[in-house]
Amino acid sequence: MALYAREFFMEHLKLPLADAAVVGNTYYAMPTPGGPLRLRIDFARTIRADEYDGLRLATMHQDTGELDAVALRFEDHKTFDHRDAARGRSPRESGYGTIYEFRDRPDWVPWEGAHTSGLRAAIEQYTSVWFPGAWKTPAPSRTSGRTARKVPSPPTARGGSRSL
Repeated sequence: MALYAREFFMEHLKLPLADAAVVGNTYYAMPTPGGPLRLRIDFARTIRADEYDGLRLATMHQDTGELDAVALRFEDHKTFDHRDAARGRSPRESGYGTIYEFRDRPDWVPWEGAHTSGLRAAIEQYTSVWFPGAWKTPAPSRTSGRTARKVPSPPTARGGSRSL
């Protein structure tokens, strides 16, 4: 699989959803264990063969099929801004914010250099609507951040007197 979907979804995006698996180029999850809803994430194809410009998220019901879908474009979430800027590619040029699948080149990782924090935040937002409480993010460590402390306030100085 030339898209390396398993590595992209499981190791690069690090989606913390329960009961998740990658089959082919598609990520499947059952964020609410025992519930009827499922999440499916695919690479969103462009009009060109083997070219993708984002991810397609879909909420599926186990009996009735697809309930909702949304496309998250790489360009909108600044996924490849750094890569494209380094290549001198602008948003008006072909190939900007897209990845290509080369099945005959097993060494090619199309999403290499992707900055996925924007995509991950959008996926978290989408799943919070359809699967409330399913997104398991570890609580930030209190020792790693800055801590608040009391600072004594300066004494008030009386410069003069007022008469009423």
